[in-house]
Amino acid sequence: MLTKEQLIQTIKDLPEKFSLDDLLDRIILLQKIEIGLEQSNSGQTLTTDQAKEKLKKWLK
Repeated sequence: MLTKEQLIQTIKDLPEKFSLDDLLDRIILLQKIEIGLEQSNSGQTLTTDQAKEKLKKWLK
């Protein structure tokens, strides 16, 4: 889950002028990173071999 502090820092890191799309892109990226970290910390990850097996039909 995102924190207010993370969002404030994200806004501070943007240039003086930016579009709403730029802000939303950064917020979405930040949220996806947070979700990935939470999944990793709770053991919801696959090994490289498991991922290759799961994606085998697309990696041919």
